[in-house]
Amino acid sequence: MIFEETIIKDKLGRDVVLRNARLDDAEALIKYLKVTSVETPYLIREPDEISLTMEDEGKFIQTKIDDDKELMLLAFVNGKHVGNCSLMKLASYKRYSHRCDVAIALYKEYCGCGIGKAMLQTVLDVAKEVGFEQAELEVMAENEKAIALYEKLGFKKYGTFPNNMKYADGKYMDAYWMMKKL
Repeated sequence: MIFEETIIKDKLGRDVVLRNARLDDAEALIKYLKVTSVETPYLIREPDEISLTMEDEGKFIQTKIDDDKELMLLAFVNGKHVGNCSLMKLASYKRYSHRCDVAIALYKEYCGCGIGKAMLQTVLDVAKEVGFEQAELEVMAENEKAIALYEKLGFKKYGTFPNNMKYADGKYMDAYWMMKKL
């Protein structure tokens, strides 16, 4: 989906540009995946699992641009990519057409500045506009700051996935399934 570029202010008074991903963002998005997977234990990939090519990422971005119900929203501060928030169909089945999945991550240095909240609210607004009735997400049980943000935006916990992720050191972490009616 094409999302008209918009500018918001973060808690520090900085201008934050929100817009959909474009093909020329592929390199920055691959870098983002590699860096954020090291910065936080709450993402689904180990850093060494990120082996996307520019071509792979370009194809992925194009599928998001071409789909009128999916959005990869990017945030920029002073021209620097600082995070992503995604809106995705849960599945292409009619019986699931009322449900969408959302996901968000920012570079660590931009967390806590209100950018994530603004991005997530924007994506939830878009989800409602395109006809989704409920937004869903999965969050690691130890990610207290993210859980607090989701609850502030109206998400509720509806289930726990025990041992959802197994880390390279053999430790496990549970996840919560959260949902918000739109």
